[in-house]
Amino acid sequence: MAKDQTVLFHSTIFGPIHSRRLGVSLGVNLSPDDGKVCSFDCIYCEAGYNAQGPGKSGLPLRRKVGTDLEKKLLQMKENGERLDVITFSGNGEPTLNPDFPKIIDDVISLRDKYYPDAKVSVLTNSTRIFSPDVAEALKKVDNNILKLDSAIEKTMRIIDQPTSKQFTVESVVDALRQFKGTGIIQTMMLRGEHDGIRIDNTTPEEVEALIEAYRKIQPREIMLYSLDRSTPEEKLIKVGKPELEEIGRRIENAAGVPVKVN
Repeated sequence: MAKDQTVLFHSTIFGPIHSRRLGVSLGVNLSPDDGKVCSFDCIYCEAGYNAQGPGKSGLPLRRKVGTDLEKKLLQMKENGERLDVITFSGNGEPTLNPDFPKIIDDVISLRDKYYPDAKVSVLTNSTRIFSPDVAEALKKVDNNILKLDSAIEKTMRIIDQPTSKQFTVESVVDALRQFKGTGIIQTMMLRGEHDGIRIDNTTPEEVEALIEAYRKIQPREIMLYSLDRSTPEEKLIKVGKPELEEIGRRIENAAGVPVKVN
């Protein structure tokens, strides 16, 4: 059963908010501010399903992103506010914005001008890392956070519901290897039911498949997390922190990559 859940952010720049993973974060939304545009349709997405439509505002242009961000950074600086990170997130997949590579350059420049100690982070579902321009842009940021929710094809397709049939676990794991030692892999752990199908990516089989994928990718870090906010699918169950920590220890020992549990 699905909830009538819609987008969270109604502006291009939002926050700052406190992120449980990143600290005091100023958000950059490269999706419409009145709709959702994403190459996944995740059953746990806090912004709701893609069926709500893309809205009417369109994807924000490079100039608007830069202008709005500089205005907010200047205001925060004058007020003596703290900033840990500028985070690309929002109402969909940020790398779908055609201006994404150039916007990354603009944001890094503005960060250097106003908050040089702050990090630039991108939360991406990994569907556009096959594009050289997108991949090169991601290599420029401090925290390139890339999604891999399951290393088993059937499970990935149920949880993430990619809009492209060409997107596969095998292809994305291979493409993620280009970020060896620098990329951060983010994995949502959950269980429950969707359309009458049971889901659980915490089983021994699932964890073993993830370990094998992490070994191939060799990321800088792995982020394990579970549900924290309302989801469009009602029959999902949060994995508790003690269980996440146990899975994290197993992965860290087997894959040889630091694991952070949130």
